[in-house]
Amino acid sequence: QVQLVESGGGLVQPGGSLRLSCAASGSIASINAMAWYRQAPGKERDLVAQVNSGGGTNYVDSVKGRFTISRDSAKNTVYLQMDSLKPEDTAVYYCKMNLRRGSRYFPRDYWGQGTQVTVSA
Repeated sequence: QVQLVESGGGLVQPGGSLRLSCAASGSIASINAMAWYRQAPGKERDLVAQVNSGGGTNYVDSVKGRFTISRDSAKNTVYLQMDSLKPEDTAVYYCKMNLRRGSRYFPRDYWGQGTQVTVSA
């Protein structure tokens, strides 16, 4: 059994900062890419940022220069540092990890439960 648990969401004023964390636990042999997605009300879930096993990153244009994704592979954890937040960043943020449970398993995607981020004055 694998579980991803997110933390760090909340209410913040425009221009403020938040740091999201997502830790994976359970039977894990290896983790490939780690990513953050977000879903605003009435919209689809979209990729925000991704970090691969080698540390390479990519971001959606709207967050470049404001958000930073990082990973601690020893802790099976991915972070999203969000600075200069805007009201349009308001959404439920989900982490996703592509991981292998063991040599008998193929890699597959696992999702966290989501954490609410609200940017409002």
